Amino acid sequence: MEKQRQKYLFKWLRTQQQPIKKLLNLNIALASLSSLILVIQTWLLANLLDHFIMQQSEPSSLVGQFLALLFCFILRATILYFREKIGFKCGRNLRNIIRQQILDKIHAFGPATINGKPAGSWASLMLEQVENLHNFYARYLPQQMLSVITPVVILIAVFPLNWAAGLIMLLTAPLVPIFMIIVGLAAADKSQQNMSTLAKLSGQFLDRLRGLETLRLFNRTLEQTQHIEKSTENFRKTTMDVLKMAFLSSAVLEFFTSISIAIMAVYFGFSYLGQIEFGNVGTTMTLFVGFFCLILAPEFYQPLRDLGTYYHDRAAGIGAADAIVEFLEADYQIAQQAQQIIPAQTAVQISAENLVVLSPQGQPLTQPLNFQLSAQKHTAVVGQSGAGKTSLMKVLLGFLPYAGSLKINGVELNQSDLSQWRKQIAWVGQNPLLLQGTIKENLLLGDIQASDEQIEQALTQANAKEFTDKIGLDAEIKDGGVGVSVGQAQRLAIARALLRRGNLLLLDEPTASLDAQSENQVLNALAQISQGQTTLMITHRIEDLKQCDQILVMQQGQIVQSGDFETLKNQGYFAELLAQRHQDLH
Repeated sequence: MEKQRQKYLFKWLRTQQQPIKKLLNLNIALASLSSLILVIQTWLLANLLDHFIMQQSEPSSLVGQFLALLFCFILRATILYFREKIGFKCGRNLRNIIRQQILDKIHAFGPATINGKPAGSWASLMLEQVENLHNFYARYLPQQMLSVITPVVILIAVFPLNWAAGLIMLLTAPLVPIFMIIVGLAAADKSQQNMSTLAKLSGQFLDRLRGLETLRLFNRTLEQTQHIEKSTENFRKTTMDVLKMAFLSSAVLEFFTSISIAIMAVYFGFSYLGQIEFGNVGTTMTLFVGFFCLILAPEFYQPLRDLGTYYHDRAAGIGAADAIVEFLEADYQIAQQAQQIIPAQTAVQISAENLVVLSPQGQPLTQPLNFQLSAQKHTAVVGQSGAGKTSLMKVLLGFLPYAGSLKINGVELNQSDLSQWRKQIAWVGQNPLLLQGTIKENLLLGDIQASDEQIEQALTQANAKEFTDKIGLDAEIKDGGVGVSVGQAQRLAIARALLRRGNLLLLDEPTASLDAQSENQVLNALAQISQGQTTLMITHRIEDLKQCDQILVMQQGQIVQSGDFETLKNQGYFAELLAQRHQDLH
């Protein structure tokens, strides 16, 4: 990762802290207070040692100082406890905020964009990579300020007693952050590689898990096992590289802090032996001064050592932020959201003039389209794969941007409130989504307030009551629709669409995966529910479109024919499709 990119990501991470600024400031204030208590605690300890060893004082005369020292220990432990809680709260709040930003972006992009990457990659982005930002806010940012505040407080306390000791601290302190930065630059690259490898591994593993049955049917399990084994080995190597950099940075910091403390100890040792006579400020070298400075010496370097330890969290945060920022700042074109409300009439009327559906990258997916969908009419869209049928469906759902004009009840779609518009739509796809839960719970996704009578009526119209009466509405469905057949799942999806009572019914090849018997049952159910509302259906069964009011024939991204079945069956491209369909069936 380039240095400029690292700087930009670090700046982005810093800008995200605004919602938790008060908590961070409170954390830093408590830590600063702890530093002042540390100096007082060290003064009491050095003074007690001086009185016991040099002045031979009676213990009874030092009870007050003993109690004060004990109080300092307890107070610092209490402050540390609250600092840990505040730090955790900072990290948790920021993770929630950034996850919400990602979710909002995903919601704005819609399925058309999200389907471009494996689900495991999105899971890795939302979970592992956001999780890796926690310690950056919980530990690194407060420690960054502490690494300046605590040494300054200690220097202020040491310089008036012995300027030589203070000078040793001042001159050796920069060695720690210098080498920390040198090691940290490489650590950020390793962390970013580790995050990228983990995202790929997550996506591959989830996809292979979902397609396990297919892989077994085609005897490709060994090949995929070797592929996953290779991916996990790459992840192991990048993880070990990250750990290697972390241990290396810790070793370097320990070495230089040990050298610095040793120089301090040598100075005081020679001073007591009378070999060194400089550094004192107006007084001779006393045991109190030596103890005070030597006890504070490790505490002087400790914030810098902790910063070095947490510098790995900084590298991990920058590595994780790379993918997060790339997604949040992705320049995709999305369907525009405005405030104008589309009138919720009994059925919708749609008109398109020179409509060009665009991809998220801004590339045209269709030629200019012109058509009218009249209210309460049933329209079918036919054409071979890649003709632009699904793109047309997605733009009506508000999932893709467009150029030209697309008006719903006289209101331009890209100037309307898409959330309100989608509430007027009932949609049935070729692979209905059934969640883990009971049949009734899945049906209530259409309308959470639906009554038992409405549910019974919807099941009857969808030709689903025959099997729901046998297994009951409380029958459990596993994730992915396991527990019911494909045809039963499709009829449950139709019943759910009925409960939704949408003004526009969109059907995306709802019978594509069904056998002949199930297909007829579903088509009969669709014929029932399409009455009284505007319906647009993509279908491959073009021989059964006699009941449609209008048929739009698409080829290579444009509408080449339009009319009813009787008008189109013997002419043009529709006649070719019809002939091809009869040939495939026989």
